[in-house]
Amino acid sequence: MSVRAVLLRAVFALALGAASAAHARAEMPLAELSAGMYRIPVEVAATPQSRQLGLMNRKEMPQQQGMVFVFTEDARHCMWMKNTLLPLSVAFLDGQGRILNIEDMQPQTEDSHCARGPARFALEMNQGWFRERGLRAGDQIRGVERLPAGY
Repeated sequence: MSVRAVLLRAVFALALGAASAAHARAEMPLAELSAGMYRIPVEVAATPQSRQLGLMNRKEMPQQQGMVFVFTEDARHCMWMKNTLLPLSVAFLDGQGRILNIEDMQPQTEDSHCARGPARFALEMNQGWFRERGLRAGDQIRGVERLPAGY
């Protein structure tokens, strides 16, 4: 196979991957959660593909917006920041939306950040968002009952 053919295949594969990622992001449904008086517009990652993609390669996210990951079962789920360019905080939530724990995560690291108990959801926000609003373990995030089921 010629060098040109190899390069063309590589470019095609990269373009296909980028198109697939853009398509997955474009199809993420939107929802609104709340914490006390704070409204939280979120993108919903409820499919295996959208949960895997998450906020990877994003250069910015509006300060008051986030992404909620909907898992298929309650478990001690873990998150990492591979290919994620933004510093984030993640709140792990039980099935009723109660915050189990909040972890700060640094960009482009592969450290595991895990729920301290069985979590059904993970809510990612810009780093410090929860702390700036005085939110902590035991507080309630409302609206999770309206989210689509994870699959």
